[in-house]
Amino acid sequence: MRLTTFTDYSLRVLMYLAAAPEKRATIAEVAKAFAISEHHVVKVVHFLGKEGFLENRRGRGGGLQLARAPSAINVGRVVRLAEGGDRAAECFERDSSACVLIKACRLRGVLEEAVANFYATLERYSLEDLRMQRKVQWLNA
Repeated sequence: MRLTTFTDYSLRVLMYLAAAPEKRATIAEVAKAFAISEHHVVKVVHFLGKEGFLENRRGRGGGLQLARAPSAINVGRVVRLAEGGDRAAECFERDSSACVLIKACRLRGVLEEAVANFYATLERYSLEDLRMQRKVQWLNA
């Protein structure tokens, strides 16, 4: 299963903030650290704030900060929410699938099992488990 860019950026933002959870960061800082557009970071930060992973404050003294301890943020939950569903193939959408094999195909069950195992693995980890073990250039800022 391939993660969307949105999910990738969501995990990056969380990992960036988990590297120094006591500090606030700005959208510009995060965008610069990963060489991605601020526009993309804004969308991700809005989503993460809405889902309760980030505390986002505007204005003077504002910025981004984790809303929970890194150990309380489950990686599988973040990925599930960011991905917006568990659609591994067209056949997962029974009502709109154009596949002629859908009535007799056994691949769907195999894919469902694979997706379930994918999320089961991710759900064993928290953001704390993903924290940087070595210094990265942007950690010194």
